[in-house]
Amino acid sequence: MSQSPNLPLPEVLSEFQLSNAFLGKIVEVCFVTEDHERTMEGLVRLGIGPFRVYTFTPETVTDQTYAGEPEDFSLKVCFATNDDLTFEIMQPLSGRTVMREFLDRHGEGVHHLAFDCNGAPWARRLEMFAERGFPQTQSGRWLDQNSFSFFDTEAATTTCFETYHFPDDFTYPEPEAWYPGPPPA
Repeated sequence: MSQSPNLPLPEVLSEFQLSNAFLGKIVEVCFVTEDHERTMEGLVRLGIGPFRVYTFTPETVTDQTYAGEPEDFSLKVCFATNDDLTFEIMQPLSGRTVMREFLDRHGEGVHHLAFDCNGAPWARRLEMFAERGFPQTQSGRWLDQNSFSFFDTEAATTTCFETYHFPDDFTYPEPEAWYPGPPPA
């Protein structure tokens, strides 16, 4: 196995922990697709849902970046939370995105895993990825409340990693649609 010359391997603390652990729990699995409706239908047939459907645009997502530079992008984004895991579907609509790159290279599939970083403050999360050699590849701030960032982890891990932060008082806004339908009132 290759090892970065600047980053020594961590110490093994226990059967379950390394000395450099920081990712915390997996809180989300995301599928990237060319057709969010088809993907939602398939997941709903497997018992995942209901899904909230939104469109992320420069108007709803501020501080948009791609490869460290400002970049406008739009995505169809669908969320379903079952127990304590969120299932997300992303369909790129416009602009340069890591989702479009993934689709062009690999086709549809699981694009990323999101981690809670043990609740670390937002700036510290970004630092911890950077300290390990994983720069941000895409980021934004949905509704001026939900910060999110994707990192260049694919070459090292075979997939993209993300972290995001919702404030404690965050409430999802009414979606454009619910699929297959809204929850009972």
